[in-house]
Amino acid sequence: MYSFGSGVLIGTRTDIANATPINFGLVQEVTIDESANIKELYGQFQRPVAIARGTIKTTGKAKVARISGIAFASLYYGVVPQAGQLATAFGEAGVVPASPFQVTVVNTATYVADLGVLNAATGLPLTKVAAAPATGQYSVSAAGVYTFAAADTTKAMLISYTYTIPTTGQKFTVSNQLLGTTPTFSCVLYTTFQQQAITVSIANATSNKLSFGTKLEDFVMPEFDFSCFADAANNIMTWSFAEAS
Repeated sequence: MYSFGSGVLIGTRTDIANATPINFGLVQEVTIDESANIKELYGQFQRPVAIARGTIKTTGKAKVARISGIAFASLYYGVVPQAGQLATAFGEAGVVPASPFQVTVVNTATYVADLGVLNAATGLPLTKVAAAPATGQYSVSAAGVYTFAAADTTKAMLISYTYTIPTTGQKFTVSNQLLGTTPTFSCVLYTTFQQQAITVSIANATSNKLSFGTKLEDFVMPEFDFSCFADAANNIMTWSFAEAS
């Protein structure tokens, strides 16, 4: 039989009851590696007279193109995402008015933190101070009200900051959990080509690496690495092939 494409990968938590299956999302490639330790018995000759296989390590890697907050939160960190998001306003335009020389950001009601101010004409950053800014400086309140120097009146500024959106998106906070906290999951890899399917069912796994990297002129492709281990029935995985015997 033949197989083509990256397939579909779905994970389900095994350390909690009634867990919802989670599609890893637009997988680009999945790799499952079986690596066994072998011991070779030698006598007086160059070649071994016997070989025994010892422990076997089963690992997997999935590269995905769809960024899933649910998959990140549940399958790697073992937490439940909450509704809402931390959003970023980058380079929001504002012009310094006459006294009191203050610009209030658009999202003042849910303002979180300052990310800096640029002079729109020169591209140079302004310096943040606690109060009474001089030329080229600014201060900001907890509500996102930016105060500038009188000498900067009429100048265009680009303001960056974070704010919350409570009604859309998902978010979760990564805490410093106790050693031994180990979210586990089963997963199923399914591929099909010309009515020929391969299904690999992994009984138990835990993710040991989550990579998230950006790249100029390319899509973000998060990667999940995971290691597999036996379930209560001492099963590791099941391979299924849709082919004649």
